[in-house]
Amino acid sequence: MAVIDSTAGAGAGADSSPGTESVHFHTCPLCEATCGLEIAVTHHEDGSAVIGRIRGDRDDVFSHGFICPKGSTVKQLHEDPDRLRRPVVRRGDDPATATWEEVSWDDAFAEIERGLTAVLDRHGRDAVAVYLGNPNVHNLSGTLYGRPLLKALGTRNIFSASTVDQMPKHVSSGLLFGSGDSIPVPDLDRTDYLLMLGANPYESNGSLCTAPDFPGRLEAIRERGGRFVVVDPRVTKTAKAANEHLFIRPGTDGHLLMAIIAVLFAEDLVDLGHLAEHTSGVDEVRSLVSPFTPEAVSAVTGIDAATIVRLAREIAAAPSAAVYGRIGANTVAYGTLTSWAGDVINILTGNLDRPGGAMFPLAAHSRPDKVGPGRGFTVGRHSSRVKGYPEVRSEFPVATLADEIETPGDGQVRAVITVAGNPAMSTPNSDRLAAALGSLEFMVSVDPYLNETTRHANVILPGPTPLERSSYDLAFYTLAVRNIANYSPAVLETDQPSEAEILARLALVAAGQGADADPSIIHAMLEDSLLQRAIADGSPLAGRDPADLAAQLVGVAPQDRLVEIMIRVGSYGDQFGLVPDGLNLTTLLEQPHGVDLGPLQPRVPGMLTTASGTIELAPEPIVTDLARMVASLDELGDGSLLLVGRRHLRSNNSWMHNVNVLIKGKERCTLQVHPADATRLGLDEGGSAKVASRVGSLTAPVEITDEVMVGVVSLPHGWGHDQPGTRMGVAASRPGVNSNVLTDEAAIDPLSGNAVLNGIPVTIAPA
Repeated sequence: MAVIDSTAGAGAGADSSPGTESVHFHTCPLCEATCGLEIAVTHHEDGSAVIGRIRGDRDDVFSHGFICPKGSTVKQLHEDPDRLRRPVVRRGDDPATATWEEVSWDDAFAEIERGLTAVLDRHGRDAVAVYLGNPNVHNLSGTLYGRPLLKALGTRNIFSASTVDQMPKHVSSGLLFGSGDSIPVPDLDRTDYLLMLGANPYESNGSLCTAPDFPGRLEAIRERGGRFVVVDPRVTKTAKAANEHLFIRPGTDGHLLMAIIAVLFAEDLVDLGHLAEHTSGVDEVRSLVSPFTPEAVSAVTGIDAATIVRLAREIAAAPSAAVYGRIGANTVAYGTLTSWAGDVINILTGNLDRPGGAMFPLAAHSRPDKVGPGRGFTVGRHSSRVKGYPEVRSEFPVATLADEIETPGDGQVRAVITVAGNPAMSTPNSDRLAAALGSLEFMVSVDPYLNETTRHANVILPGPTPLERSSYDLAFYTLAVRNIANYSPAVLETDQPSEAEILARLALVAAGQGADADPSIIHAMLEDSLLQRAIADGSPLAGRDPADLAAQLVGVAPQDRLVEIMIRVGSYGDQFGLVPDGLNLTTLLEQPHGVDLGPLQPRVPGMLTTASGTIELAPEPIVTDLARMVASLDELGDGSLLLVGRRHLRSNNSWMHNVNVLIKGKERCTLQVHPADATRLGLDEGGSAKVASRVGSLTAPVEITDEVMVGVVSLPHGWGHDQPGTRMGVAASRPGVNSNVLTDEAAIDPLSGNAVLNGIPVTIAPA
C-alpha cells in the first residue's frame, strides 16, 4: 500500500510546482461548525507559498459552500506578524517590563526541564497544574496528546475551559446515559419544533451541536411549516428569526423546563414511545417536579403561566420536537439541572433517539455500540485541596485555580502548564487569577501568542498555524447533526514541530526522561495502545498481530496514524481489510470534500452505558440538587441588575481579536442597557458606566437598546486587551473591557463545577 505523507503539501491531485496555483480543501478550524474551505495557494520559485483566495467549498458534503466571516480570515491568522514562530523565554520577573528571547527548540525544552523538574522535586506532582483551552478540540494533536501529558505529570490539579462553558451538559448526559460524551443533538434537518434556550447560533454557529449553516437549517424549519421558539433575556439575531421569542430572567431556564415537565405529567402528555422499555425513574421525576407549577415558575422566570402550559402542549403535540439549551442556559447556578431537564422533556415526549428529535451521532472514529450495562458515570473520586470541590471528568473547576495557587500548604500549586488557553481572560475573577499566575515559580505555555496569560510564562512554545497541520474533527463529529467524515491534509509545509511533538516532549520531561528524550516514545505508546484495543477479545481483529496492522497504515505523522487506526476500526471502518468498502485514510484522502455517512439513526439501547443499562431519569445527584432549585422558587431576587454575556459572529474568544478585518467597524464591546434602566440610572447613549460586582469593577461605554429585557445588562466575552507585556497589536488597538473581571469565582454550579457567567448581580452608575 502506498505511503502518504499526510502532514503537509497539496490536497488531492494539486500541483505545487513553482509558478503554479493549487487549490486545497480544508476544514475551517475556527468554530464548531466544521465548514469546508477552498483555499488557493500560489507557489514561487524560491519554494515559498502564498495563500490567495479563501471561500466556502461548494462541494463539501456537510457545509455546501457556507462559511461565516471568520472562515475567510484563516490567511490573516496564518500571516499574523504577532504570531510566534519559535520558542521564546522570558528574561525578567515582571511581565510588564520583561524581554523575550527567541531560542531553539532544544534550548526551550532544556529550560523547561530545569524549571519544571525543580518544582516537582521540591513540592511533588500536585504542585503542577494544567489548564487546557478549548482550541485543543479544534486541533488533532491537541486532542490526542493532552492525555499523555496529564498522565506523565501525575497531578490531580487539572483544569480546562470545560468548566466555563459546557461541563453541565457532560454531567447531565453522563448521569442519564452513562457517559459524559453521550450528548444528544437536535436533529435540525428533520424536526418540526425546536425550543432553544440560551443559544444564539446566528452569531456563534452553534455549540455542542455541529451544524454548518445553522441559521439556514433553522430557517428551513420554518419553511417546511415547522416552528422554532427562542427563550433568551436578549433579542438576539437568532431570536429575531424565530417564530417566537420569550424574555426570561437570567438563570431561570431550568425553572421553565421543570414547569414544562410538570405540565406534561399534569395533563397526561407523557409518551415515551420506543424509550419506555429502556427508561427508569419516570414516576420519581413526576414527584420531583410537582413543586414547579406554571404559576410558581412564572413569578421566577417572568414568563406567564399560560405561555408555559402552551409550550408544553406544543412540544407534546408536534410530530417531532427537540429542546436545545446551550451556554446561556448552562453557565448559571442551575446549569446541570437545566441541561438534565431539557433532555428529560425530549425523553418524556418520545422525542429522544428518533428522527426530528434529539439524537446521538455516530462518528466514523467511534466504535460500534454494545448492548448491555456499563460502568455508569461518577464524579467526586477526589476533591480539590482548598474548597473541597469534587472532581468531574478528572478535573476541578477552573474557578478554584487561583485558590490552589494562593493558598499555602501541602499540594499548593507552584507551576502551571497552559495549552491553547487564555484563562487570565476567560475565567472567573480573572484579575485575581492573573495575579496568581504572576506568583508562580514556573510556567510553560503552548500557545502561538504572547497574550494576557502567556505573558506570565517562563517559556512559550508555539505550534504550527491551522494551515500547517492536518485536520480531522474528533470532538465535533461526535456532535454533528449528520454523520460525516472529512480528513484534511495540511495546506502548507512547515519546519515547526506539531503540537504532537511539543506535547510528547513535555510529557517526557514531566516523566523524568529529560529534555533530549525522543518523542517517538510517546508516539509509539499511543499507537500501540490503540492497536492493542483493536485486537482485544470480541473485536473482528482479535488475535491479529499489531505489527502487521501497523504496517498497513498509510499516514506518516503520528497524529494521523492514530486517527487512521480509529477510523479503520470504527463503526464504518474497513477493519484493516475485513470490510472491503469500509472507510480508511486513503478513502478520505481521495474524497477531499468529505464522506457523507447519512442522517442520524436511533441508537438506544446500544449506546447506553449506565449501570442499569437504562436511561436513568432520576439519578441521586439530580434528586439531591433539585431541593436547591425548589427552595429558589421563593427567591424572587433583590432587584439587582443581572449581567449576561453575548457573542458576535466576527468574534470567537479572545485570540480572534488580533485580526483587523474581524474587529474593525462599530464598537462592539459595549454595555447594553434597556431604556427604562438607563433613564432610572441616569445613563446616556455613548456615555460611560461603572459596573461593579462582588469581586470587581470596570468602566464600559453605554449602548441603550430595547433588545435586552428590563433589569438585564449585557457585555460581550473575550475583550480587555489592555494588559502590559502582551504582543497583540491589533487587539490592543481596540482593547475593550474584560467581563470576567466581574465574574464571581465563588459562584459555581455544584454538580458540574461550572462557573456562573450569566445572571451576575451588578450595580451600575454613570462613570
